[in-house]
Amino acid sequence: MSDTSSPNVHALAQAAGMAIPPVWPLASSVAVNPFLGQSDRSLCQVSALLARVAGTRATMPRAWFADKLAAGQISEADLEAASAGAFSLADLKAALASQPDLPAAPGTVAQLAADVSGIDWPGLLAERFGHWAAGYLDEGQALWAAPRRKGAYAAWRDVATHDLTLEIAGLKGFAAHVADAPDKAEEALERATARLGLSAQAQPTYFHQLLMGLGGWAQYARYRLWSAQLAGGDDTTLTDFLTIALLMEEALFGLYEGRIKDDWAGSLAAHEAPLVPGRDEQIDAVLQEAAERAGQRALAQKLAAPARPMRQTRPAMQMAFCIDVRSEVFRRALESVNPDIETKGFAGFFGLATGHKAFASDVEELRLPVLLNPGVHSHAGGPNLAKADQDRRLAKRAKRAWGRFKLAAVSSFAFVEAAGPIYAGRLVRDGLALHKKSAPDDPVPSLQPAQDLPSLVGAANTVLNAMAMTQNFARLIVVAGHGASVVNNPHESALHCGACGGYSGEVNARLLAGLLNDTQVREGLVAHGITIPADTLFMAGLHDTTTDGVTLYEKDVDASAHGPDLAALKGWLAKAASLSCAERALRLPGASGQADIGHRARNWAEVRPEWALAGCSAFIAAPRARTMAADLGGRAFLHDYDWKADTSLAVLELIMTAPVVVASWISLQYYGSTVAPGLFGAGNKLLHNVVGGIGVVEGNGGVLRAGLPWQSVHDGQKLAHDPLRLTVCIEAPRDAMSGILAKHDGVRALFDNRWLHLLALD
Repeated sequence: MSDTSSPNVHALAQAAGMAIPPVWPLASSVAVNPFLGQSDRSLCQVSALLARVAGTRATMPRAWFADKLAAGQISEADLEAASAGAFSLADLKAALASQPDLPAAPGTVAQLAADVSGIDWPGLLAERFGHWAAGYLDEGQALWAAPRRKGAYAAWRDVATHDLTLEIAGLKGFAAHVADAPDKAEEALERATARLGLSAQAQPTYFHQLLMGLGGWAQYARYRLWSAQLAGGDDTTLTDFLTIALLMEEALFGLYEGRIKDDWAGSLAAHEAPLVPGRDEQIDAVLQEAAERAGQRALAQKLAAPARPMRQTRPAMQMAFCIDVRSEVFRRALESVNPDIETKGFAGFFGLATGHKAFASDVEELRLPVLLNPGVHSHAGGPNLAKADQDRRLAKRAKRAWGRFKLAAVSSFAFVEAAGPIYAGRLVRDGLALHKKSAPDDPVPSLQPAQDLPSLVGAANTVLNAMAMTQNFARLIVVAGHGASVVNNPHESALHCGACGGYSGEVNARLLAGLLNDTQVREGLVAHGITIPADTLFMAGLHDTTTDGVTLYEKDVDASAHGPDLAALKGWLAKAASLSCAERALRLPGASGQADIGHRARNWAEVRPEWALAGCSAFIAAPRARTMAADLGGRAFLHDYDWKADTSLAVLELIMTAPVVVASWISLQYYGSTVAPGLFGAGNKLLHNVVGGIGVVEGNGGVLRAGLPWQSVHDGQKLAHDPLRLTVCIEAPRDAMSGILAKHDGVRALFDNRWLHLLALD
């Protein structure tokens, strides 16, 4: 057996797959670090890698840095500190005056064949693969989904042997080529690798290049692998996709070998060459580091104000928010309305990793960070709601049947002719943005099966300690999840809570409020040193980040003894919403105030209803008193943390290994979608079509687009997001943080390779 077809080829194929970031389906989309498979490399190394496999770099054009230097945002001292002697200041300034050409990625067989034939083979292959993948991966959108009983490779062969599109375009004998391929994907991978002459040295980056060329299709296959491995299983879709891509390359090579032989040898040599960052990549990494040092300087100035003294009196009200950067604006506004209000920040799933079934649904929604498996399960409803449950299910089935009837091949045209006028009122209502979405209002959720009392007490103790909420409880405490209300937006779930798996956070908030209101749980907490006063009431809420309205789930609790508290709370929330909207309107293009922001949420043509997490640049874990005097501009994740009360450092370890990692995914998704939008962004919202219920394509088909749409990071004239890697600021002893990093190699690699910056707050 030759070197190219050795068993090692399978290990290299799997390794190439692990370098692809996953993408979650639209119904539960979460931010993903597009550099997930490269956290063991530095920025300049990754930039060199992306130049080879995708023809792009991982930093902004140098003119962007030059503009910041000219504006005084980056100083010469920042450049010198970032360089650490590797380059002189004169060298860096000279580099800023020019933009080096990006070397073209080595050509694939399809690209080389296109050059000599004038036929757009990369486009044709992408279109046919996307056409098949949309049906194979469909999550319920298609009327006729592709069979799935076979693996992806076998299912594709069944279709490709009968699809003559590529043969008509000029790839003669393609169907026979696929039919003659080995039945097993592993053998087909070996054969194609050998026929293409891919050496073991060329395989890693060539395999990576082919998978990157599949775009979101490969990323969705990586998601399937991620989910399977999280559950202790496996999935071969991703390596099957690579095998399919190699078979297409093999077929083109057989047709064009004589005409591309020399160029193909050059591509192989390029892939075999050691991957070493050049001078340009190194300088670009220094410039990026300088921009981040400048951002850290500005952050330090904001945090230089003296910390406010710890509160001794009982707060007028307490409200716990997600650490999401959008909460920072609202928290600041709420605290300004009444200085006696105390706010808290904690990951939005509130420590309850919940697999939840909504009312009248058997689908389990994973309302938890995607790094975790469900720890508990919950359901909205109960025996007393059995009839309502059945009625809702019947209504859903009727709606699905009606929707399929409208789209069916036989009935769709007649339906438009006969029923079109019926929809005139709806079109007017939607066109004038008169439709207002209501907050989720399922029956109160409950744990199913019910947990034993020691488990409930332990969970409550863990959450309260992690929230730094163990004493001085207010009479009324609101646990507020968050979600977004938008219309006609395929990426709606990306505006919801990333810590809740891309769903809104009211379920976790309602579960936690119910847990902390439980009399037996409160009695059990006393043994842990936590005494919750009898007159303290926990209530769940949902912060709408698009409109800044807050829904309170009053029906979940008996608030008869808290009437004045509740009335005061509603007034404070209304004032805070007005202040928060006024601040947010300054950033949103064309927004003029609270009323306009509410209108944007209902406008089905609005491409920027809110900025989501654009601008995120810092993660701060410290007592709120440490940051309360600082206007952080909606750019910081705020996690309440008191290291003096964390004697075991368990909370610190949790923060550094979970919320920090999730925040890094968010930060780096925005970074990647900004610096390399063609590779890591979702393109133009105006051209999007939802496919398979899982993602979007631009236009009629082709590559699935993952990441953020351009409108999510750009306001039409300038960037709305500064692509800076996240700065993590923690008020804790340095030795404690170093000890935790020593225990977690993956987290340490993020800091060691500068994908995150760690600063200790003194």
